[in-house]
Amino acid sequence: MKKRKAVVARKTKETDIKIDLTLDGKGNASVSTGMAFLDHMLDLFAKNAMIDLKLSAKGDLAVDYHHTVEDVGLALGQALDKALGTRRGIIRYGSSQLPMDEALAQVAVDLGGRPYLVVNMACKKRKIMEFELSLIREFLLGLVNQGRMNLHINQPYGVEAHHAYEACFKGMGRALREAAARDPRSGSVPSTKGVI
Repeated sequence: MKKRKAVVARKTKETDIKIDLTLDGKGNASVSTGMAFLDHMLDLFAKNAMIDLKLSAKGDLAVDYHHTVEDVGLALGQALDKALGTRRGIIRYGSSQLPMDEALAQVAVDLGGRPYLVVNMACKKRKIMEFELSLIREFLLGLVNQGRMNLHINQPYGVEAHHAYEACFKGMGRALREAAARDPRSGSVPSTKGVI
């Protein structure tokens, strides 16, 4: 069966991003954004989604991390959307409940074409080193809008910030892996409307 792949390049006055994504991969990732924490989260995401991901991003990090984080989300969403194509024959829905030490992440994904994001984080820490954790929401907004997906992340508890966000990114990967999988019983678009 043909592998679902996408290559995306996004260049603005603020960022230059290149992505090579294979949806039916082995979880191999090579990520370089200039932000070690985001690189780590994307590596965990790719591993758990079983996608192969080559991602390089150069941005105006001396100004702020915001532009680069948001544009990485936009470009990754675009790559996922492109790799999914018509979405014919996919399962469409996926969910995960993933523990990471004291933190728990509950994640649900719908690849039905309608972007929506809900994020409830128990962990209220604002930073990991110099990385502003509020930027993760900006990344996720870009991802769901360009990826045309519905994403709900609920964290009922979690104290340590690294564990809290690691659980979320791993959970996102697991939920996406399930939702994007080919359904062996269906070759049609998974919608009563007949189109996504």
